[in-house]
Amino acid sequence: MIIAVDINVLLDVFQNRQPHYAASAGVMNLVMQGTLKGVCPSHALTTLYYLARRHGTQADAESAIDSVLQHFEIVSLDHAGWQTVRHLPFADFEDAAVSVTAAKANAAFIITRNEADFAQSSVPAIAPSAFLGRFAVAPSSTP
Repeated sequence: MIIAVDINVLLDVFQNRQPHYAASAGVMNLVMQGTLKGVCPSHALTTLYYLARRHGTQADAESAIDSVLQHFEIVSLDHAGWQTVRHLPFADFEDAAVSVTAAKANAAFIITRNEADFAQSSVPAIAPSAFLGRFAVAPSSTP
């Protein structure tokens, strides 16, 4: 199964954000184990680096990027994709970009803690804990 992972899930893991860490790490671990194919929107990499560096060290930021690059497919949008994003009826431009990226990658779900923000998405959004519970998948360890 292909899943698109929103930046908030990645940040939960790399910044150890409680109480969200366990479920987000569970999803990420399934990607790292190869149980799921994870997709990361290319635009999320700069945000991840910036926030990991701002709230940690340069080594933290580089480690986060290296981990995502190693385990996730990075999906970029072209001009037409960004035109689609621009015209979607989303309140948040970045969420629209995640939705279009997920559709481009043929993702079954967008894993996010902001499910309501994706009500207009053609790809359904689900929280990490709900995803783990719904599919009864239990990772063997956390990243």
